[in-house]
Amino acid sequence: MANEFNIDRNRLIETVKEQAAIGGTDGGGLHRLALSDEDKQVRDWFHEQMEAADLDVRIDEMGNMFGRRPGTDSDAAPVLLGSHLDSQPNGGIYDGALGVVGALEFVRTLDDQGIETKHPIEIVNWTNEEGSRFQPAMMASGVWAGVHDRDAMYAETDAEGNTLRAELERIGYRGSAPVGPQEEYEAYLELHVEQGPYLEEWGQSVGIVTDIVGFTWGELTFRGEPDHTGATPMHHRSDALVAAADVIVRLRRLAEDLGERTVATTGVVDATPNSINVIPGEVTFTWDARDPDDAVVEAAFQRVLAEAERAAEREGVDWEWEERMRAPSVKFADRCTETMADAAASLDYDYTDIVAGAGHDATHLAEVCDTGMVFAVSEGGKSHSEAEYTNWDDCYRAANVLANAALRVATGAA
Repeated sequence: MANEFNIDRNRLIETVKEQAAIGGTDGGGLHRLALSDEDKQVRDWFHEQMEAADLDVRIDEMGNMFGRRPGTDSDAAPVLLGSHLDSQPNGGIYDGALGVVGALEFVRTLDDQGIETKHPIEIVNWTNEEGSRFQPAMMASGVWAGVHDRDAMYAETDAEGNTLRAELERIGYRGSAPVGPQEEYEAYLELHVEQGPYLEEWGQSVGIVTDIVGFTWGELTFRGEPDHTGATPMHHRSDALVAAADVIVRLRRLAEDLGERTVATTGVVDATPNSINVIPGEVTFTWDARDPDDAVVEAAFQRVLAEAERAAEREGVDWEWEERMRAPSVKFADRCTETMADAAASLDYDYTDIVAGAGHDATHLAEVCDTGMVFAVSEGGKSHSEAEYTNWDDCYRAANVLANAALRVATGAA
């Protein structure tokens, strides 16, 4: 069966290019932040594509977009596939979008070949997976899965003070459907680019994701005394930036101390008053620490706070912290990973098991139903930048694995 079921490679490529033109950058990347004007445009486009595929479209209160293809058994639980269409600032054209296009191409191919499935098929575009404009990341899938409170997420603001709810309403995508599963789901399957270097280094064509790392996100603020850089002796200073810099460097070192797969990053630094001849009086910066082992994530979190306390004491500054997000590690259902692997093997693709180093909507979906993921190769391991690149053969192979695995589940063969 699997060798006879192949998606349309050319149509997949053209559809990826279509979406990439909406919010495309001069550097060949994508700037399509959640609930921006560009996000509205790509949502309108996706809505049209789902209607053209004769899917029953609904939009829930968090702006999640679903398209449903009926199954032959009215009592069978639906199989859900998808990802997200929002991007990082000046990000890549594959991150998230390839998974949405792959899900769309699956239902198109079912129609092309006149295949009916026992289980209904639903495809989805999740709102604000990236978390770059509104935090936390994976926001709307988290509300859908019952991990986050809808009204609390509605109240989250961007850097300009716009609330998520207001922006959903502004672009016309605060839907009327209740947010959350209204029935049982058979499985959720997601295609994504790896966003790391391992598949390429290992010479593999496809990655079968077995786990997702856990992580902690947060921010620290140090408050010292702004003062003149020339007239203030060094021993009279209370420099918030020195304290922050000390912790930022130690954050890098703690990743080396805690584990082979531990990573830690500071991605945002905001210094005030940000003048060349004023000692920084206040600095806020972020931490992001990840590991497949939740105990290691907790150890990283405790180390960050301990380092901050020591730095504040050394520099004579006040400090405070807020953990913005904690996501536990996820182990995917054996049924889904085995089905993905069977699909890859039947298509004669080189594949390997892999642990996802980034968070994905599948993190939250695993709370609801059996969940699995397949990775496409990221050349050079680049992502969240315009340099993100996956060649079309690798896009096709991973999308074909998704489609064949989904077909097995939807027909009751897995």
